[in-house]
Amino acid sequence: MKVSIIMGSTSDLNVMQAAMTTLEEFGIEYEKRVISAHRTPQFFSEYISKAEERGIGVVIAGAGGAAHLPGMAAAMTHLPVIGVPIQTQALGGMDSLLSIVQMPSGVPVATMAINGAKNAALYAVQIASLTEADVKEKLIEFRKKQAEKVLNATI
Repeated sequence: MKVSIIMGSTSDLNVMQAAMTTLEEFGIEYEKRVISAHRTPQFFSEYISKAEERGIGVVIAGAGGAAHLPGMAAAMTHLPVIGVPIQTQALGGMDSLLSIVQMPSGVPVATMAINGAKNAALYAVQIASLTEADVKEKLIEFRKKQAEKVLNATI
């Protein structure tokens, strides 16, 4: 399975990089693209509608402000879409979060925390682990190491 990571502008890259790094750690292939549901709607429509043809199994979409990118992606594909609200200066990312999480019934977007790109990637890893045994093994090992780190912590 391949993941598509899309973001509304280059300023979102510093947040979305965490998703890329996490997918790389699990050996999951991804493509990345700056794309705008507002500024390039025709290109966006074509890009999303052909995602499955490119081998995409999950879309991770990061957006700030009005944050329509994840919702529009979910409206145009049957693939799972994971939304990452990007922190904004004006409202601290609450505008982004509320825009993504308030999808109408029938068009779901799995919504992460503000700037939660790492968890978005881990959610994509969980989806991949359902059908890819090697990813499942890496995920189990990741969780085991997380638990060990907590259990071995000293205060």
